[in-house]
Amino acid sequence: VQLQASGGGLVEPGGSLRLSCEASGSRLRDYAVGWFRQAPGSGREPVACISKWSGNSSYADSAKGRFTISRDNDKNVMYLQMNRLKPADTAVYYCVSVNPYYCSDYGCYGCNRRTGDDSWGQGTQVTVSS
Repeated sequence: VQLQASGGGLVEPGGSLRLSCEASGSRLRDYAVGWFRQAPGSGREPVACISKWSGNSSYADSAKGRFTISRDNDKNVMYLQMNRLKPADTAVYYCVSVNPYYCSDYGCYGCNRRTGDDSWGQGTQVTVSS
C-alpha cells in the first residue's frame, strides 16, 4: 500500500490542523495504520495508530488529550486531528502501516512498523510558531 500524507502547514501555538493520509495501490481497510513524526535533529517517533476496523487506537504521551486519529475505510483515508498545538509539535509527519499484532481490532498497544515495510513517503510539514 502507498500512503500519502497531506494537510500540514504553519499554525500558531494553540491552533489546530487536520492531517489526511490517502491510500493507493491497496485498500486501506486491509492495514493497521498510524502517524509518525520527525522533528529537526531528532529521529522518527510514533504519534498515534489505529486498528483496521474497530477503531482501537494508541497514542504517544505527547499526543494524548490533544490529537485524535480516525479512519474512513470507505474513502480509503486516515486522519489526524491535532488540537492545542505546541511548538514542540513542529515536525514532518508521516503516515505508515503498522504491525497489526500490536494494534489489532481486539486492542491497540503500540505503533510498531509493519514487518517488511520500511517506506516513509514524503510526509507533510507541520510548523507551530507565532
